[in-house]
Amino acid sequence: MPVLYRTYRPSKWSEVVGQDHIVSALKDAVEGQRISHAYLFSGSRGTGKTTVARILAKSLGTADEDVYEIDAASNRGIDDIRELREHVSASPFVSVYKVYIIDEVHMLSKDAWNALLKTLEEPPKHVIFILATTELDKVPETIISRCQTFTFRKPAREVVRKQVASIAKKEGYELDSGAADLIALLGDGSFRDALGMLEKVISTSPDKKISREEVENIAGAPRAGLVNSFIQALLAKNSDEALKCVGQAEKSGISMNTFVTLILEKMRFVLLLQHSASSKDSIVERVSPDDWIFIEAEAAKKLLTPAMLVTMLAAADALGRARIEQLPLEMAVVEVCGR
Repeated sequence: MPVLYRTYRPSKWSEVVGQDHIVSALKDAVEGQRISHAYLFSGSRGTGKTTVARILAKSLGTADEDVYEIDAASNRGIDDIRELREHVSASPFVSVYKVYIIDEVHMLSKDAWNALLKTLEEPPKHVIFILATTELDKVPETIISRCQTFTFRKPAREVVRKQVASIAKKEGYELDSGAADLIALLGDGSFRDALGMLEKVISTSPDKKISREEVENIAGAPRAGLVNSFIQALLAKNSDEALKCVGQAEKSGISMNTFVTLILEKMRFVLLLQHSASSKDSIVERVSPDDWIFIEAEAAKKLLTPAMLVTMLAAADALGRARIEQLPLEMAVVEVCGR
């Protein structure tokens, strides 16, 4: 089976999804021949930094033999950068420009940064550097100030969901709405991670139709039933049952972050439906048929209050700081049910 992320990697500006602000700026720069000698692309993993770098090089008419991709994680020393500096001075083989794409550039050593800085200060006219990093705070200010900087945003989950569903369809598979949404959630804003999960699901699916339950089984994600049971217990202020659900999630090795995210989203849908009947269509599009039945039934009870969601949001924010992963969620249960 082909690697989906590579197979569907964008190769032109029109195929880039979720980074319209960057595509527009770079296209205008190329068309207006306002080319910088150095660019710095920052953003979380899988958001398209290297892909856009390749498209930028291609849009400048740079042939493959004049594009050099360097992984700074494994070429981080001063000797590596000295070698690059010697290589930079040579003319391109067939193109107007030589383009150097340096990935994970924050991994360079201090001496390597200093050596690279000298090249960025006085680069040959035929050279363009594109630096990519997931950790902008580790890039020296002296480097940043000599580059045009672009920040790649995490795409909205809806954008990832649509992309996942579209690619699955091209591969001959049909995802139910709940399956596509869960894959997008597990991708955590990374197209690469989401498509990696889709690939895993497709490779183990017995047929061409993929349900949310299949994704849950393969990804080790919380079962919808467990999430639903927790919400029902919380809304009924049954702390014993709600804490039992947290315990089951922890015992199963489920990420509390994923568990809480799914809880929050479903509670949000319940709250929206309680106060806005017109939200039905957008919710139905995002969830499985079984989840819709649950959301509609809970919304009809009108038990969910904004204060409950505020408490749950606080628990979600505290997860990353907790020594005991499930403790913020347990405390939120006690607080909500004790009111």
